Amino acid sequence: MPLIAPSLLSANFLDLQADCDLLNSSQADWYHLDVMDGRFVPNISFGPMLIEFFRKTTTKTCDVHLMIEEPERYAEAFRKAGADILTVHYEACTHLHRNIQQIKSLGMQAGVALNPHTPVHLLRDVLADIDLVCLMSVNPGFGGQKFIPHTLTKIRELRQLIDDEGLDVKIEIDGGVTLENAADIVTAGADVLVAGNTVFRSDDPAATIAALKQIG
Repeated sequence: MPLIAPSLLSANFLDLQADCDLLNSSQADWYHLDVMDGRFVPNISFGPMLIEFFRKTTTKTCDVHLMIEEPERYAEAFRKAGADILTVHYEACTHLHRNIQQIKSLGMQAGVALNPHTPVHLLRDVLADIDLVCLMSVNPGFGGQKFIPHTLTKIRELRQLIDDEGLDVKIEIDGGVTLENAADIVTAGADVLVAGNTVFRSDDPAATIAALKQIG
C-alpha cells in the first residue's frame, strides 16, 4: 500500500484545525507542506511559522517540500519548525550534494524534487545519499493541475535505478493524483502519493484517503 500525503496547500485556511483533526484521525501517513517563494515558482504559500503550528497538531510525518531558491538559507529554520523530511529542488540547487549534506546534518531526511522536464538519470550520483525523490507530475506552483502522463515513464526509470543499486529511496508523486490514476502510478513504482484537491475537495476526505491507501 502506498503512503498517502495530503497536501495542506488545498486545505481550508480559515479552519486549518478542523482539517488537521481530519488528517490525524484518517489513514493519512504524512502531512505534505508546500513552501513557495514567488521566485522559483510563480506563487507564494507559507513558511516555517505555519509549519511550526502544523507540527504541534500532529505526530504524523511532516514532509516539507521547498519550492524556493537558495534553500540552504532556510534549512535550519525548517528543522526548528519541525520538518521530518526536507525536499529541495534539483533545479534550485547549484551545489546539490552540499544541500543534501546540510539537511542530513540537521537530523532530517533529505529529498530531491524534479520538475517535469528534468530527467531522472541526473540524480544517479546522489541517489545513495537521499531518502526520497519527489517527481513533479505537474508544473510546480499551483494546485488543481492535470497529471502529466509522461511521469509514469519517469517513475519506471527511477524505480529501476533505485532497485539496481539496492537502495532504500522512496518515490513520491506530487501533482494531479486522483482516484482514477493512482493505481497506474503505484503500479509504475511510486511509494508516496501527494493528494491535495483530490482529498480536500472531495465530499468525504477521510474516505478518499482510505480509498487511495488501498490502491496497489
